Amino acid sequence: MERNLTELTNQVYDVLVIGGGIYGATLAREASLRGLSVALVEKNDFGAATSANSLKTIHGGLRYLQNADFKRMRESIHERTTLMKIAPHLIHPLPVLIPTYGHGLKGKEALSVALAVNDLVSCDRNRLLDQQKHIPNGGVISFEKCLELLPGISTQGLTGGAIFHDAQVYNSERLTISFLHSAHQAGASLANYVEVTGFIQNNNRINGVTVTDKLTENQFDIRAKTVINTCGAWVNKILGMVNQQQRSPFGLAKAMNLVTTRPLFEKYAVGITSKNSSADSDAIVNKGSRFLFISPWRGRSIIGTEYAVYSQDPDNFQITEADISQFLAAINQAYPPAKLKREEISFVHGGMLPTTNINSKTGEPILAKHYQIFDHSQTGLLGLISVVGVKYTTARDVAEKVVNYLFKSLGKKSPKSVSSVTSIYGGEIENFTDFLQNTIVEKRSKGLTELRIRRLVYTYGSAYPKVLNYLENYESEWAIVKAEILHAIHQEMAYKLSDVIFRRTELGSAGYPGDETIKFCAEVMSKELSWSSTKLEEEVQEIKNKFGITSAIVASNF
Repeated sequence: MERNLTELTNQVYDVLVIGGGIYGATLAREASLRGLSVALVEKNDFGAATSANSLKTIHGGLRYLQNADFKRMRESIHERTTLMKIAPHLIHPLPVLIPTYGHGLKGKEALSVALAVNDLVSCDRNRLLDQQKHIPNGGVISFEKCLELLPGISTQGLTGGAIFHDAQVYNSERLTISFLHSAHQAGASLANYVEVTGFIQNNNRINGVTVTDKLTENQFDIRAKTVINTCGAWVNKILGMVNQQQRSPFGLAKAMNLVTTRPLFEKYAVGITSKNSSADSDAIVNKGSRFLFISPWRGRSIIGTEYAVYSQDPDNFQITEADISQFLAAINQAYPPAKLKREEISFVHGGMLPTTNINSKTGEPILAKHYQIFDHSQTGLLGLISVVGVKYTTARDVAEKVVNYLFKSLGKKSPKSVSSVTSIYGGEIENFTDFLQNTIVEKRSKGLTELRIRRLVYTYGSAYPKVLNYLENYESEWAIVKAEILHAIHQEMAYKLSDVIFRRTELGSAGYPGDETIKFCAEVMSKELSWSSTKLEEEVQEIKNKFGITSAIVASNF
């Protein structure tokens, strides 16, 4: 990928996408694959906001059974299979265990029926040839087996457990980047750190946007026949720049997930009900019960998701220590053997999601259940569409629907979508297990460790050789890290240390990688991008701040 700002000014695009999260990335790819000329701009780094703060679960929609919403189930099941097909290095099956209690809706009998229906609705889920991606049938286990797998779980009313499979993304940040790579390969023009500051508007028609390059402060215009706003929590902020009053009907909730330094469960993701109650109406943990989902992820656990109403400026979003403390209390109450302490939280994910209302009894946000496509021509403004997504799993499917709608609104015949059968960047893998083992054998003979090879394959998939093109020698582990940094700079528009640490590599997305690693990465980037000593220290401090580490540590390292 190349950040070519001159190119952005030299043509009138069919589509300009504002926002480089997962919805913007999938839309840019979809539109480009269907022959439209596409530009995408993101005011910060690609996928740096809500898209980087997911629970990493690719849901098959089992929970929609409680509303008999079979349409959403089918969409989710289809997209789960699609993502495993087109991104086989990043999406993998995940076994899930839910303890069963009593003989009502949370009982073994009810869940046994639910799993049978789920298997029936998803009867075509194993159509992929790669058996590593197959989803087994669900089933129930005994009281004794559940206690064996979940020692210390509450036994009051416990009758056993229910086991089913979903899927998990190894690195959600890389998934977004890979979709953008694919969009670029299909012809899209992409640029991060380009902020929309206004619309080019002629009476009731939008003809493009005015932007500022945040790296140079230069301003310029980008013209397009249709502008699509995929800015997530910032959707209304963008609409506020339009001369006519435009607004989406959604409110916001803040959401939080925690990553731990140790795995609470080794094999299964576990769903546990928390009965924590909080007197603070603004806290993440609110009154009433909360379903906690604890997933094994990259040798750790990721736990979520907790929600609270958020009514402030999205640019001021933050998760507080009080939020974290209350969430920890809820986790330890739900599963006392966890005994989690604050110092065992290696990373805090925070993001904002759309809501439709507030629960009048509990004060909790009611999350939006359905994506929305707003064609602002219906309110008299031509050339502007806003898209509000509600689920990471179905972003590609929503992108397909948006492009279908766009062609229909233009009165043109839409080319058939091929995004569900076209591998994304790094996804050219027919059989993941064979690919991984063959790569281990080949590269281990050249001096790479098996652990490093696994990380390269799980992160970059079939594109890992492009990283190794920057490798100077095979003897040093630091040489691999340097190769990843250089690849990120020259092939993936990494301009800040945080781009590399959090989103181009897996170095910091699960926890602080250590002073030595931060120092090494900063020095490589500083040399490559000609940073001043002041700039270098600022970049390092930004990383330290993310992990709550003081500047005194920075000074001692440089």
